[in-house]
Amino acid sequence: MGSAAKIFVPFQHLRKVVVFGSARSAADSLDYKIATDFACEMVRHGFMLIAGGSEGIMGAVQRGAGRAHSFALNIRLPSEQRVSEPVEADPKLVTLNYFFTRKLSFVKEAHAFVLLPGGFGTMDEAFEVLTLLQTGKTRIVPVVLLERLRGKYWDTWMQFLTKRLLKFGFISEEDLAFFKIKHNAQDAVTEITRFYKVFHSARRVGERFVIRLSRSLSSKELVDLNNQFRGVLRTGEIIQRVAAGKKNDEPESLELPQLIFRPARSKFGRVRQLIDAINSAGAS
Repeated sequence: MGSAAKIFVPFQHLRKVVVFGSARSAADSLDYKIATDFACEMVRHGFMLIAGGSEGIMGAVQRGAGRAHSFALNIRLPSEQRVSEPVEADPKLVTLNYFFTRKLSFVKEAHAFVLLPGGFGTMDEAFEVLTLLQTGKTRIVPVVLLERLRGKYWDTWMQFLTKRLLKFGFISEEDLAFFKIKHNAQDAVTEITRFYKVFHSARRVGERFVIRLSRSLSSKELVDLNNQFRGVLRTGEIIQRVAAGKKNDEPESLELPQLIFRPARSKFGRVRQLIDAINSAGAS
């Protein structure tokens, strides 16, 4: 775990996308191609990519991003597992013994998640990420479920969520806001880059939730947010202020404007929708 943390230190200033998907996806499959295209395009937008160290979707991501712009977090398994050619002997390749420490590294470094079709491992990673978002145990980031045009993998999975989990009250309607289904690489890229159009980052300070913005919102935009998201607030309203930077804050965010509010518990799906509304306000 310590070795994984060290490799990310020189790249802390760059946003990173974690990509999950099947190690069994063939190199001539459409999902493999879309993963390669997505990784390549994210690099053009200044992101780095993080995936596992094996072949399939992981190898596609490493090839699309290139060695200089990607990390590989491999897992040591009882059966022999081949490391994908693009990351062999790369200092940004780390092999971990346990799935839970590997997932912790993925979550800690992610500014976005993209999941392509896969098996048990992909489902485990998908529900782990969504559980952390739903319970407020990780920072809110975009989650994109990506597959080929006219693919039915994620649509079928979505039917299970809506006809079973949602219907029986095991999840809430707003929990579905944590992810978006996309059917081409460009739409997935747009979803992630748009998330960071006005929204910069967020953190908790005691009972307050602080959202940093790349630009201030107008008075009207702020009033609209308060009207639309009143149910997200435990008390008071969403206020905007210019940050009073502290020495232990990130230097690049010291002077960014902030939205500050006290969120109601178990409303993190609505907070995700609030971020979408903030970015939409920035387009007006």
